[in-house]
Amino acid sequence: MTQVTDQRATAPFGAGPSWSSPSALRPSPDFGPTDTLRGWLVTAFLTAIAAVTRFTMLNYPTDAGTPVFDEKHYAPQGWQVLTGGWIEDNPGYGLVVHPPIGKQLIAVGEFLFGYNGWGWRFASAMAGTIVVLLVIRIVRRMARSTLVGAIAGILLIADGLTFVSSRVGMLDIFLALFVTSAFGCLIVDRDQVRARMALVDAEGRIGASPFGPRLGVRWWRFGAGVLLGLACGTKWSGLYFAIAFLLLTVAFDISARRTYGVRRPWVGTGLRDLGPSLYALIVIPIGLYLACYWAWYSSETGIDRYAVGNQVGTGGFFGFLPDALRSLWFYHGEVLKFHEGLTNSAGNHHPWESKPWTWPMGLRPMLYYYADSGVTGCGQTQCVKAVMLIGTPAIWWLAFPVLGWMLWRTVVRRDWRYAAVLVGYGAGLLPWFLTLDRQMYYFYAVPLAPFLVMGMALVLGDVLGPARQPGIPRSPAGTYLPVAPNERYSLGLVAVSLYLGLVIANFIWLWPILTALPITTGNWHDHLWLPSWR
Repeated sequence: MTQVTDQRATAPFGAGPSWSSPSALRPSPDFGPTDTLRGWLVTAFLTAIAAVTRFTMLNYPTDAGTPVFDEKHYAPQGWQVLTGGWIEDNPGYGLVVHPPIGKQLIAVGEFLFGYNGWGWRFASAMAGTIVVLLVIRIVRRMARSTLVGAIAGILLIADGLTFVSSRVGMLDIFLALFVTSAFGCLIVDRDQVRARMALVDAEGRIGASPFGPRLGVRWWRFGAGVLLGLACGTKWSGLYFAIAFLLLTVAFDISARRTYGVRRPWVGTGLRDLGPSLYALIVIPIGLYLACYWAWYSSETGIDRYAVGNQVGTGGFFGFLPDALRSLWFYHGEVLKFHEGLTNSAGNHHPWESKPWTWPMGLRPMLYYYADSGVTGCGQTQCVKAVMLIGTPAIWWLAFPVLGWMLWRTVVRRDWRYAAVLVGYGAGLLPWFLTLDRQMYYFYAVPLAPFLVMGMALVLGDVLGPARQPGIPRSPAGTYLPVAPNERYSLGLVAVSLYLGLVIANFIWLWPILTALPITTGNWHDHLWLPSWR
């Protein structure tokens, strides 16, 4: 009988089967977790906890009833979207520098609750809660373990960066939601592709073509493209994820064809998969991005809506294009000029700006709100309250060891799970090193948080180890025979439990400066552990 090799989590980018052998090895038929009910119960429970933390006192604090920090841009723009024909003109600044999707989502909350803290923060809290749900499900699928998925959910619930971002009316949590959703779609697509390949292999048709089989319509990949279009329609940095995820899905396809014995997997991927991948992850996002300006196209007062014939001529090489698209192109050129001019060398500085090398460990957080006048409730005469955007140190300070382990598992063990998470993490971090002169802030790192947590949960899964010792026989019914507990797993469980307790304790310690609870001045300084936090 041919030996079956278990390649569930260790060899997607590895070598294909040897054609000199009489029978190519195949991976075990494992295409996703099977404990469906338990998985959803755990997911629902942790998502409910996330919702409680994100929505509790959501309308607090405000600046005398007005938005705080950069909410002052997006909350009014959301209200303009709601009351002004679904467009915003940002009259105080003369230019709207981000696409409309995030503002439209904020407008939904303002429609439900009015122009107040609940209104302009409701959509953010929903997005932050859904991100927790997604991370649980994604890690559960990658690890084939509901326990490891639950660990990921606990970590993200207790992460200060995503917590605060879920409680302010800004755009970054929406970007994190869409790119995390797109990543999850591609993980499901990978499993479905391998299930289809396994079916073709079982039917003996894998060698019918040297390029391998056609895989049919891949709706999860299409869904990823839609979500990436929404990401780009929230912030332009969604483009980085679109490019990275395109490379990721092509790598998945090459791996699947090699693993199932396709004779020419690279050519087969080029012929069978590359075109549909480009369509799903590049063309669809572009189309959706253009469509998200639907209200701008139909408006009379949208910024630069009628640039053709005013700021630019009516003829020229691109005169055949509709005036609306040409005006949109001009408008985007003006936005690009704004971003290009927002540099340190041009004299633009902010006391809380940071550079991307500080983001992995959260070395330069950001103060969103601070009040020390007329504040009471701390038990002393002098009280302060503050909201600081800060990643929980028990998570973020381990970023480099975690990234090192992920790289080792990717390169040495060829573990596809770590490789995939690194792609998402890299897409959120590395492009910013190309524009170091630009003003940057720690909230740009919000999309990194789900991928950091995914990687950390997988590492903790490695710490846990297998629940049963290898080589334990199964009964004729297919279940494991009773054996003594695996001491290695028990010790790993203790270690992981202690670490999660540390994370939760750290989060509770930070709670006052994440939620603007009144504290003493001394307590405030006790929370500022590093000089760079001041």
